[in-house]
Amino acid sequence: MEIAAAYAACDAIAKREAKNFYYSFRVLPRAKRDAMCAIYAFMRRADDLSDDETFSIEVRRVMMDEWIAAWRRSTLEDADPVFVAVRDTQARFGISDDLLEQLVQGTTMDLYPDETDDGEIRGYADFDALYRYCYLVASVVGLVCIRIFGYSDPRAEKFAEETGIAFQLTNILRDVKEDAERGRCYLPLDLMAGYGLTFDRLQVLSSGELPVKNDRDMLRALGEKAEAYYASAQLLLPLIDRDSRAALWVLVTIYRRLLERIIAADYDVFSERASVPTAQKLTILVQGVLLSFRNRILG
Repeated sequence: MEIAAAYAACDAIAKREAKNFYYSFRVLPRAKRDAMCAIYAFMRRADDLSDDETFSIEVRRVMMDEWIAAWRRSTLEDADPVFVAVRDTQARFGISDDLLEQLVQGTTMDLYPDETDDGEIRGYADFDALYRYCYLVASVVGLVCIRIFGYSDPRAEKFAEETGIAFQLTNILRDVKEDAERGRCYLPLDLMAGYGLTFDRLQVLSSGELPVKNDRDMLRALGEKAEAYYASAQLLLPLIDRDSRAALWVLVTIYRRLLERIIAADYDVFSERASVPTAQKLTILVQGVLLSFRNRILG
């Protein structure tokens, strides 16, 4: 397949599905934007295979194994446009197979849930266990992204890791209700126990009962951890190449705004799903375009 056509296919996927990510892609130079769309399309394919509940979890495991095997065999001559674009991106930006393997490992964790004997989801015992999950599904993405953005200071890797943690904790807070409805829980069990919460309580809240102080305080404790990790995003910004800083700024600003909306709702993530209005995202994007233009002039 023609590489240009492969990237165009990935751009279409990102434009249709990426939401917050796609706003940040738009302020990157073309080659870097193409690369980000390729990586996003790869992630999207893995997520879709993992999350497609029209198939049993056993069938999804087989489908995922087959897809991973196909990717490992893929070359620039592959018929799959996502594989072609990703292979070209890896070659251009020095992205190892190992990083992408870790990304897929994070996606497949949901296909092997830790359950009790009666089928109840056990979840993550403590924050360290949750951190490992967040690392695989979000920090690895950050480590891939900074290779596309460009950097020379090795401190960027740790800051990218912690920025990914901030993003994923924000996602977890936003999605508590939806996850509980799907029989999932990403909240640390020791944190829940400290506030007297159980998975059954989350399901009650998801059914319409208003959260009380303990419910909100538990979520606030996790939100405060997310806020602390956002500090790493500010430290990361000046360490990446100037022509990529606007893209990272847009992404961080949108995610940080999402957490702010959760905070403003006093951590009631059950009555209404938190989101950043499109008008605000467009405003942030315009600011990002202006920042990108200034950075390119400054060189």
